[in-house]
Amino acid sequence: MKTRIAKFIADAGAASRREAENLIAAGAVAVNGAVIDTPVFFIDTDSDTVTIAGKRIEPRATSRLYAFHKPINTMTTARDPRGRKTVYDCLAPEYKNLKYVGRLDYKTTGLLLLTNDGDLARRLTLPSSHIERTYIATVNGGDLSGLDAARRGITVDGVNYRPMQIDVIDTSTLRVVVTEGKKNEVRIVLRACGAPVRHLRRISFGPIRLGNMAPGQIKPVPQKTIDELLKSL
Repeated sequence: MKTRIAKFIADAGAASRREAENLIAAGAVAVNGAVIDTPVFFIDTDSDTVTIAGKRIEPRATSRLYAFHKPINTMTTARDPRGRKTVYDCLAPEYKNLKYVGRLDYKTTGLLLLTNDGDLARRLTLPSSHIERTYIATVNGGDLSGLDAARRGITVDGVNYRPMQIDVIDTSTLRVVVTEGKKNEVRIVLRACGAPVRHLRRISFGPIRLGNMAPGQIKPVPQKTIDELLKSL
């Protein structure tokens, strides 16, 4: 694929476009061993070799995103000091190097995103992204009037939690939508509101849905959906 040299350098994360232009002007950039002196220069990303001060610049890999149905009793980590099963124990070898996007706790099931792009994982989990995550919570039935506090926003043990959208499906089942992603926030907030969680399952992350995926199943997220998600950042 043909692209401008400065754009290639910026996309690879080696420098900003302006910095790339300055490096070119300083004679630090070479294509196939020949120093170039103008940013108005096109390369073939599939065949040309670009170096900056002799160091080869590799094109950034295409960002890929996968939906994974995390089973219960698995840790969202590469390895657990206590020897508990991790999500990577459930994945085929070709997925072992993927990075998880946020975490689901040991007992929580449902949609966990995995990616080959660490920067994308970080951006998707920033509180400022305001990406909606939807959960189905099975709680101890009874008086659910305390949920209004969670709907307004609540402070628990000195930690502030944003308002949650909570819909009562029945006396023991809630649909909870959060936009922050703090550790164990749904369990902590519902417990503080008098509705401790017995089981928690995430069913969506932004436009990505769990659907009828079986526990342990993984599938690629369509590029159109990734683009939709990126537009919201």
